[in-house]
Amino acid sequence: MKREPSKIKSDILLRVRLLYVLFILAGAVVFGRLVWVQLFSAEVDYNARRLAGRIFTEERIPAQRGSILSRDGEPLAASLFRYRAAFDFGSPGLDSLKTFHEQADSLAKLLSAFFGDRTAAEYGRLLRREHDRRYRLVRGRDTTYVRSEGWFARLLDRLRGEEFVTRRIYDTIRDHTPVDIFPREVDYAEWETLRRYPLLNWNMGMVYRLVERDDRIYPQGELARRTIGLTGDRGNYGIEAIYREELAGRDGKALRQRIARGFYGRVAGGGQQDPEDGLDVVTTLDLELQDVADKALRRQLEAQNAIWGTTVVMEVSTGEILAMANLGRNADGSYSERENYAIGRRMEPGSTFKLASMLTLLEDARMPVGTTYETHNGDPVTIGPAKKIRDSHRGDRVIDFRRAVASSSNVYFAKAIWERYGITGRKQAYSDFLRERLGLGETVGLEAFGERPSDVTADWKVPDPGVMLVKMSYGYRVRLAPIQTLALYNAIANEGRLIAPVLVRELRRGGKTVERFETHTLRRSICSRATLRTVRECLEAVCTEGTASSFFRDTTRLRVAAKTGTAQITDARSREGRYYLGSMVAYFPAEAPRYSVITVIETKAQPGKAYYGGPLAGPVVKRMVDYIHGRTGSRRGDAAAEGPRRYPERIKGGDIAQIRRVADALSPDVSYDRRKGWGTAAVDSLARVSVTSLPDDPARMPDVRGMGLKDALFLLESRGLRVRFSGRGAVRQQSPPPGAHIAPGTAAALVLK
Repeated sequence: MKREPSKIKSDILLRVRLLYVLFILAGAVVFGRLVWVQLFSAEVDYNARRLAGRIFTEERIPAQRGSILSRDGEPLAASLFRYRAAFDFGSPGLDSLKTFHEQADSLAKLLSAFFGDRTAAEYGRLLRREHDRRYRLVRGRDTTYVRSEGWFARLLDRLRGEEFVTRRIYDTIRDHTPVDIFPREVDYAEWETLRRYPLLNWNMGMVYRLVERDDRIYPQGELARRTIGLTGDRGNYGIEAIYREELAGRDGKALRQRIARGFYGRVAGGGQQDPEDGLDVVTTLDLELQDVADKALRRQLEAQNAIWGTTVVMEVSTGEILAMANLGRNADGSYSERENYAIGRRMEPGSTFKLASMLTLLEDARMPVGTTYETHNGDPVTIGPAKKIRDSHRGDRVIDFRRAVASSSNVYFAKAIWERYGITGRKQAYSDFLRERLGLGETVGLEAFGERPSDVTADWKVPDPGVMLVKMSYGYRVRLAPIQTLALYNAIANEGRLIAPVLVRELRRGGKTVERFETHTLRRSICSRATLRTVRECLEAVCTEGTASSFFRDTTRLRVAAKTGTAQITDARSREGRYYLGSMVAYFPAEAPRYSVITVIETKAQPGKAYYGGPLAGPVVKRMVDYIHGRTGSRRGDAAAEGPRRYPERIKGGDIAQIRRVADALSPDVSYDRRKGWGTAAVDSLARVSVTSLPDDPARMPDVRGMGLKDALFLLESRGLRVRFSGRGAVRQQSPPPGAHIAPGTAAALVLK
């Protein structure tokens, strides 16, 4: 039975209405969704961020790490940027194969000549191979109709009844993975040359991105390495670690837009923030003294086959450490800066600790200087509960205080301390004077470098307090680091004022001081002037008639005050033999002290080798005293000063720095030797050279060609320049050129050959 037309029409209208309703509901849902997304949802921001994250990226611009400098501004640690170019062989700029092959052949020849590790043909094959891998044309599925080229081809097409021919469309496959073609990283000066080569000079568009890395170098090698320090996987210690944040600076940032995978272009005005380079740390180290200390200590350690040693030179009035050498024996018998023994190694010092007992007896116990004791000619004796106390030499019997210091008598000091603090039950008074008046039991301010408080007992509730007291009197049962011993002797040289040793002078940026570190006083006075005068006389007697007389007996040239010390080490190694710690502390000139020195060496008793403090540490201290006196004493006049006097018309104002620059530029044979001064040949050569071409204007670039690296860095960095260099030897090329206008912060590049 057929349905009526009216019902069919009604069904159709119903369906249409339902569709309208559905469309309206869908539209309402979409509209509501749009309103929700726009007004109430965070999806827009989220999606926008996702999209921006795919297109844009924020690049970190590394700041250059600050340098660590000697007191004279010579670099002990510096940073250089290293570069490499990561190529995009799938870049559209390389689509022209003919042009690419021409450019690649030229680049291959230049890279071969520059690096010398491959032939030009090998470099050429490398470039073409990488390009073939990452840029390919493949036959696609789509076709197109193109008119044949040439009248003859079109005539043939018409004869066949075809106006157009079918051609297959080719698809381009690109791999934008960055590829390194340099065999190594290059420095700034090298990059300045490489960036002019074909393909590297942007002549075919975006084909590479530059990757830079901050590389830390140490121009002085192992010199003062434990003091300078390291950061990173190889250790965190020394100035590098302590001043990590100050040296690091603040990185900059720049917005970059994605061009291809792994390749970005900088967006102008994209919130760029320039990096702020790290501060330079200026140490108190004198590079010449550090070099002399290192060589003298190394020579003595090798001669005595010792285990380790340290030498420290300090300026008396300021506490500035001029040299700190720390050498330990390696497995192969060589020596290197293995540990900061001067600061971090606490040990029983032996007789150098008798200075503390001297001050206690004279200042606290008020013992008269003329007090005498029987020392038994080197035979062992019992003093209180302590047995087998003996002096290390024979010859003395009844001696006074002065002679006891000069001969370093253990028996004398043991008897004197026991009589005044042991028998009378005043052990606590003894340790209280050591700790409170002399500052022992504390640090001297170098905790960041690994210093720990000296170990001087404050608690006498021990099994053998009497033995401890006697042993302490001549340097056992106490533990001090060499720097702590030196600080005490330096106080005697400094009119009784105990000051903290200083290793860092100041922080600089662009040649300007940002922070200056002043001398810190630990104790204004450790004793009275009368005690100070007596102690000084006794320490001088050590050098004229005592255990250091073989080194400093001649007082007509220089008066020195010193004390030697020897301590037998008792630890697990005692089963393998006898180990000793030998030391010597000195300050000079004795009448007006300017410098204090300590050398401490640990060794094992061996036939024909020294282990007493005098012969073990004395040669190093003697070398330092002689060198410093020769450099600063009345006879320090050398030919360096003679040059300006002989040729005043050639050398403006007697500028020794200019003389050095000219001499270095002449030849290695006439370079200025800091230890020997100017030779006759050097001075005569200078007479033939005018230095008027060397600019004195600090706003102009000096000519450093022909100079050594140290002098060139010193001269340029003193003018606030940021220096990068490559190669070895003398400077052959420089940028900016001589005479160019410069300003603090200007980048300078040196090429050495």
